[in-house]
Amino acid sequence: MATKTQSYNGYCVKCKEKRDFEGSVEVSKTGMNMAKGKCPVCGTTMNRILGKANKA
Repeated sequence: MATKTQSYNGYCVKCKEKRDFEGSVEVSKTGMNMAKGKCPVCGTTMNRILGKANKA
């Protein structure tokens, strides 16, 4: 999976608002693709689930 940084939209739990954040795609323990990055306002880690990862 490519790990280049892209812009995603997610919910910040600390700010309680939807925000755009810069993140990279990672595969979680359960096999789901996730965009993971930091909130640009407060710095809290943000996640966005993108879907199932392809098995190669």
